[in-house]
Amino acid sequence: MAGDDAPHSRDDGEGAFCEADGTQRLLVKKPAVTSRRRLEIRRARAGGLAVKRTMDPVEGSNSSSPSDRDTEDGIVGILAAGGEIRGREGQGARLPCLSHGAVSLIGRRRVMEDTVAVAPGFAGGGGVPVYDFFGVYDGHGGARVAQACRERLHVVLAEEVAAGGWPRAEGRWREVMTASFSRVDGEVEAAAQGEAERTVGSTAVVAVVGTKRIVVANCGDSRALLSRGGAAVPLSLDHKADRPDEMERVEAAGGRVINWDGYRVLGVLATSRSIGDCYLKPFVISEPDVTVTERTEKDEFLILASDGLWDVVSNEAACKIARQCLSGRMARMFPDAVSGCTAAEAAALLAELAISRGSEDNISVVVVELKRLRGRTS
Repeated sequence: MAGDDAPHSRDDGEGAFCEADGTQRLLVKKPAVTSRRRLEIRRARAGGLAVKRTMDPVEGSNSSSPSDRDTEDGIVGILAAGGEIRGREGQGARLPCLSHGAVSLIGRRRVMEDTVAVAPGFAGGGGVPVYDFFGVYDGHGGARVAQACRERLHVVLAEEVAAGGWPRAEGRWREVMTASFSRVDGEVEAAAQGEAERTVGSTAVVAVVGTKRIVVANCGDSRALLSRGGAAVPLSLDHKADRPDEMERVEAAGGRVINWDGYRVLGVLATSRSIGDCYLKPFVISEPDVTVTERTEKDEFLILASDGLWDVVSNEAACKIARQCLSGRMARMFPDAVSGCTAAEAAALLAELAISRGSEDNISVVVVELKRLRGRTS
């Protein structure tokens, strides 16, 4: 969605920088650092986090000892209490994406309710195309449902696909995704103990990335965005309670959307779809919207994020900033503040921008690199 906060860039030959969105100011104020570790730790601490760093060896890089390796090959990043930054490099020859990075920060909230799921190669192989899975889950009322989604949704999806084979038509993808979301929703409801746990829920936006197509399923107000030739292409629509079609659906089910503190909400929930929230059924449903996008040579990267980012950063601004990072422009112009051009670095920059713009929510961002951008030197 276009917004007044979309950044304007100026190209001085070496690279572009953002003026209107405050990114330049955010970066140039950073003190000089001599190591990536200090930069990443400072980022995590911006959300009040204690951090611990683990590193996996990447071909051609200085690696840590085997005892320091993360449990998943290729992961480089920070593990933090309440948040994490992760990246995976060097897998482009075997997997549908070149790299990925994720950051999940508590931000200005007192509790952390967001979670992120990253499952490269979660299904396929043995002659079947390999697929990667990425998910962002924004919990409300507690973290229980978001954590259940992180642990179960990609597992359930793999089971549903194994039972009927990998879908080819969009209609079949919709059936598989809807069944997977419904199963997890049912598990969450069955596990709820007492009325308090029946008020816990989570939005979910997931992307299944293959070499030929990208399938996105969204339930709630998190969002998926594709950069195609530099243009921001939304792959999901937010399920807000004030969307006319969602209001019509809620009212048809016997519910009522009300004005509350300046927002149109259902009960006390601003989104009209989620996993969990048993006390609001059947007005709040777990059925996702599903889009199937055929990949093209212009497709550059994906961004999946919770509304902690989208509440303060437009689609266009997020796309431009991530693109400048992945192309190496940010690192060339601000070498003391941006030490790399990876997907993990792009995710961290977006989370930082959301914090600097006053986001009041938890912030979770996943960036999936689909194509090496021109101008990148490493």
